Amino acid sequence: MAAPAKTILRGFRRCGVLKGASRVTSLNIARAAHFTYVPDTPPTAYGDTTRMNLVQAINNTLDLTLATDPTAVLFGEDVAFGGVFRCSNELRDRYGTDRVFNTPLSEQGIVAFGIGLATAGSNAIAEIQFADYIFPAFDQITNEAAKFRYRTGNLFDCGKLTIRTPCGAVGHGALYHSQSPEAFFAHIPGIKVVIPRGPFQAKGLLMSCIRDDNPCIFFEPKILYRGAVEEVPTKDYTLPLSQAEVLLEGGDVTLVGWGTQVHVLLEVAKIAQETLGVSCEVIDLRTILPWDTETIAKSVVKTGRLLVAHEAPHTMGFAAEIAATVQSECFLNLEAPVERVCGYDTPFPHVFEPFYIPDKWKCVEGIKKLVNY
Repeated sequence: MAAPAKTILRGFRRCGVLKGASRVTSLNIARAAHFTYVPDTPPTAYGDTTRMNLVQAINNTLDLTLATDPTAVLFGEDVAFGGVFRCSNELRDRYGTDRVFNTPLSEQGIVAFGIGLATAGSNAIAEIQFADYIFPAFDQITNEAAKFRYRTGNLFDCGKLTIRTPCGAVGHGALYHSQSPEAFFAHIPGIKVVIPRGPFQAKGLLMSCIRDDNPCIFFEPKILYRGAVEEVPTKDYTLPLSQAEVLLEGGDVTLVGWGTQVHVLLEVAKIAQETLGVSCEVIDLRTILPWDTETIAKSVVKTGRLLVAHEAPHTMGFAAEIAATVQSECFLNLEAPVERVCGYDTPFPHVFEPFYIPDKWKCVEGIKKLVNY
């Protein structure tokens, strides 16, 4: 076994992760998920459902949009062939090369083209192949898309622009295919930033982004693409943006996350209840910008303690904004300083990914700090 893998094993054994394990290989570690997926159950009011993974839910949303909106256009690198994750599979065959097509390998060009389409009245859906490669388009997103309405005094806008991109840890993506850059875009007035936790949420939130009158960035946790499977309504539906969701009620500690981290926190809440006797309230933020301060503050007023966890680096991650707001709004209700459990301030590693991610054990330690403060 390679030395880095042995180091990881030793670290896992010390913290009790591998207690009782007879034999573990580096391949096992590479394939081990750091969370257990918790499927949603759609309300019966949404009608008939069918079993979908996250890829299928995204594909179904795009299919419905192209079928019902003649102005809708889908484009990006390899999109016509289904995309690297197959989210647009078969859509070119159904709707033609004028509406579903490949672009050159130029993220700046993809977003600029989308801005032009949206300004001219099309419903532009752009795909950036990985969130790690969205940075060449940063200028177009921040200085053009986000400011178009403001700078023209509401005469023109590119509100019908949606940018889709896969993000987050996947188990083997390393520094160029594992990043979570949502905090970069949370600093930009004029756009909306959304991250779903599973197929049901993804379909409803993506449909809301596509129909919203503001440009939206829709981050899709790539580790959930095929690992997240649940019943999803077959009909067209939307879910509200900028509205967090309380998934588990509790009275001692508020846990806030988004995307994959929500599933980590649901398991953390169970561990905290069983081993520490601590009741946790788990909240999925869902929309990063504009975010739902009211739901978070209401929960912290009740519990007096807050832990925010995300995969992005600690310094200036979006947990910092949540912590600052809660400190301002709920200062007299806090029983302990806000705890942040995040990635480290380093590039995203490869073989050391298990140490980097904010797994359940780090979050449980964070809860211990909160309740013992």
